[in-house]
Amino acid sequence: MKYIILLSVFFVMACGQGKKYHDEEKSITAKTDLIADILEYQKEQNASFKNPETSPLPDKYRKDFEGLDFFDPDTSYIVKARFERTPDADPFFMPTTTDRQTQEVVYGIAYFSLNGEDHQLEVYQSLDLLEDEEYEDYLFLPFLDNTNGEETYGGGRYIDLTIPEGDTLVIDFNKAYNPYCVYNKKYSCPLVPRQNYLRTMVRAGVKNFNKD
Repeated sequence: MKYIILLSVFFVMACGQGKKYHDEEKSITAKTDLIADILEYQKEQNASFKNPETSPLPDKYRKDFEGLDFFDPDTSYIVKARFERTPDADPFFMPTTTDRQTQEVVYGIAYFSLNGEDHQLEVYQSLDLLEDEEYEDYLFLPFLDNTNGEETYGGGRYIDLTIPEGDTLVIDFNKAYNPYCVYNKKYSCPLVPRQNYLRTMVRAGVKNFNKD
């Protein structure tokens, strides 16, 4: 959730044959580790939302906050994408939920399969954050999908990524989170570009926030 946290500073009020058994055992262990990682992520997000120092929730919602509503961890929503960098892309201004705009550039395009279909998403690098060494390897992936407006926030969700060393980018949709303006209107949040609409249901990550 790096992108949202920093944006709030700017925006708030501005083996071979015969070894099949071992292969299966290894696969099960890896899957368990992946699920454990997702559960740890959810735990960290809930702790952050409960902490008055880091929570985007107004006091009236935080005092009764018990936890965010997540889809169950699902490793089928962890994809390995072919990542094509776009070094000649021109910077542009991405609109937000307020009058503020963020200066972005398409760092690359991720090509992957999900739910039996091929998809692609633009992955962005914020030029506004490059002056901070902490964010020099940071990439921003906002996306829309067919759960928006029903199970998830209508305006789409975000995923934080790191620049990969090679041409493979791992995207874990279980770590998709809501823009902070879903919880508090004092935040200014980038609007998801229409070209990053996935024509499928991404039933992973955080669900919409019910204020009732």
